[in-house]
Amino acid sequence: MGSDPITDLEAELTDIWRRGRVQMRERSRAIHPRLDPTCYPLLILLSRHDAVRMSDLLTDLGLEKSTLTRQIDSVVRLRLVERHPDPDDARARLVALTDEGRARLEAVATTAAALWRERLSRWDPDDVRRLADLLRRLGDDTADMTDDERNTQR
Repeated sequence: MGSDPITDLEAELTDIWRRGRVQMRERSRAIHPRLDPTCYPLLILLSRHDAVRMSDLLTDLGLEKSTLTRQIDSVVRLRLVERHPDPDDARARLVALTDEGRARLEAVATTAAALWRERLSRWDPDDVRRLADLLRRLGDDTADMTDDERNTQR
């Protein structure tokens, strides 16, 4: 590691993102052998809610409408997700995990949580809480960035 903490942080985050993509691919395959790993964040987001409007998914996932539509079509074909009419807006559709999708995702999440518990079992619980707080804070700061600030980073 170098002496610049920002450069060190970026290097560590890059490594974490790379390893995260590998884990996302493995977890996607565990959910369904034909599940595209790029759909995994969609499933995780849906697992936190009963049903979500597509417009909210677009905002939360930061995807283009055509990309999200393809992802939803893909997971619908795998019977992991279903669409429903929005009772509050006849023009809108809600997207939700199927019972099978929720069960498969929960099984993978349970296994993942057990692995995290094993890896972090020697850590002080206060360190784990602090890490979670710092990551949340970093994510919140990143979410508050303007489009111009994001573009200057590219």
